[in-house]
Amino acid sequence: MQQPLYTSLKVNNEIELCEINDPECKRLIERALLNKRISYFIRWPKPSLFRRKKNICIICINDSSREIAENVIRAICDEKGYPVKFLMRKSQNQYL
Repeated sequence: MQQPLYTSLKVNNEIELCEINDPECKRLIERALLNKRISYFIRWPKPSLFRRKKNICIICINDSSREIAENVIRAICDEKGYPVKFLMRKSQNQYL
């Protein structure tokens, strides 16, 4: 049996771009990413003993959009004064 062409493509190339904890900042970033046509998803880490803040979310994107997305997020956070922590690490996919 021959395998479909798309099975040889690498699709697991998501990265955890940044971590934010302000809901308004998250909303602005989502809107800006959509305007730039950058696909993203948001991961909500489970609260633990070391992570007591409940509003923390991690914005994950495709690695090929990293530079544009980083510039967009930096511009928003610098302009509005929101704290952001850039992670730039390979996403830990639970579904694979």
